[in-house]
Amino acid sequence: MYLDETTHRIECLHSCFNALTIWVIFLFCLIGCTSNEAPQVETKDNTIKPGGSGPVVCRLKWLYNTSVAGEIWAQESGIFKTHGLTVKLREGGPEQDAIKDLELGRAHFGVASADQVIRAAAKGADVVVLAQIFQVNPLQWIYAKDKLAIVKPQDLKGLCIGVTYGGNDEAILSALLRMYKIGPDDMELYAVHYDFNPFWKGEVELWPVYRNTQGIILQEKMAQGGKQAGFFNPGTFGIRFVANSLITSKKVYTEQPQLVQVFTEAVLEGWRDAMDSKLELKVAEAIHRLDPETPIPVIQQQLAETRTLVIPESPRAIGTIDARAWKQTADILMTQGLISQEVDITSLLAGPPP
Repeated sequence: MYLDETTHRIECLHSCFNALTIWVIFLFCLIGCTSNEAPQVETKDNTIKPGGSGPVVCRLKWLYNTSVAGEIWAQESGIFKTHGLTVKLREGGPEQDAIKDLELGRAHFGVASADQVIRAAAKGADVVVLAQIFQVNPLQWIYAKDKLAIVKPQDLKGLCIGVTYGGNDEAILSALLRMYKIGPDDMELYAVHYDFNPFWKGEVELWPVYRNTQGIILQEKMAQGGKQAGFFNPGTFGIRFVANSLITSKKVYTEQPQLVQVFTEAVLEGWRDAMDSKLELKVAEAIHRLDPETPIPVIQQQLAETRTLVIPESPRAIGTIDARAWKQTADILMTQGLISQEVDITSLLAGPPP
């Protein structure tokens, strides 16, 4: 009798379990069918995988500073939230690679320079450009204007110029010298490291800097010493080498077009606001919270300089992709042997989905 009752109970439990299993499977199917785009969540191993809602991850090109003012402001001011987005910004740096993060599924979006994008595409990376943040490359050379008169490329002859071998500045300088038929023996090149002493001592007369960040700090320091800073900008002489742009993978672009469109709009809105002089102090304060080592007044100067690099003819056109500049950047890389095959630039420059 006891055995029969036990057997009956087990059969009842089995029936309940089977019914519950069917119901759970039904719920999963229902959830999956009600979403037009496969949602993505960030997992403990930093990858982006389907299933449930989670933060949109964007890998920046560098550490938090004025060069990512638009992304920071979109986060800190609530622009991302207004667009229905929960965003996680990840700092970049020398050990980080936004394109690699996209390929490995660690991020939805990233910020990278044109040479990084083109080199990766030449090696088969499936990446597309959504917007071009900087219309003028911030990489320039600082020098003592009260000692040197540099008004044309030929004035570089006989000078000692700092260059980061393997960096963008090497590619840009090489392209400039080739364009103006200036030979390598016409000047002395100095391998730049993190030590600025050779510049301060006058041993190196031109030093590569980012005009809107390092340039402001060094310019102020020179002024304190009674020196006037000048900046040599290769862009003035026809070298158009594209800097930071907003990118994503082709997979995200094709499978989640609405996310791509909304995120791009939010980032560009962040940049429009960040470049508004009326919001300068608030934006500087937001950046300072993430970059506390840079004083707010210095960040304000950096923002003012960044406007000249980011804003095209109309502030509403921030993010415009300069296809001709991208083509020249690719040509420079090809000429210098930095890529082994031509890249279809047109297919790279996707822009946000319509």
